[in-house]
Amino acid sequence: MWSIFAIFAKIGAFTIGGGYAMIPLIEAEMLKRGWISEEDMPDIIVLAQSAPGILAVNMAIYSGYRLRGIRGALAASLGAVLPSFVIILLVAMLFAGIKDNPIVAAIFRGIRPVAVGLILVPAVNLARKGCKSWWAWLVLAASLVTVAVLKVSPIYIILVTIAAAVAISFLKEGRR
Repeated sequence: MWSIFAIFAKIGAFTIGGGYAMIPLIEAEMLKRGWISEEDMPDIIVLAQSAPGILAVNMAIYSGYRLRGIRGALAASLGAVLPSFVIILLVAMLFAGIKDNPIVAAIFRGIRPVAVGLILVPAVNLARKGCKSWWAWLVLAASLVTVAVLKVSPIYIILVTIAAAVAISFLKEGRR
């Protein structure tokens, strides 16, 4: 239990950029210990995103539960949340007095691109693992353009994708 808590506490303490930035660290730590296989990671991400709540906490809960049941889920989620909570509490207490400091402003400008990069890594890895055919890449590109450029809600993209998948499944079943 202690190792589950410690691993997720380390991830929670050293991740800048939120839940998506935690994904490569969670994956690396869990793979290194043999807690999951590479093939498990896309499924864990999809399950964590599907559940209500914060992605990183959902991933911690799922991973901890998979390793040690309810107690593992509690250890992992507490480990993932506690360092961030303490850091945010300290920053909030100190930030009011230093927010206009040019050095602090420069630090935040430097950290932003790092956070973006940490968020892009799991997106690229998930695309490489999940897009095994040309049509999957086409759906990915269409989704990206539809949401980013046309500003269509992701909810509609998900609903259309589900409807298309169900229709395709029925058509395939009808051919057999």
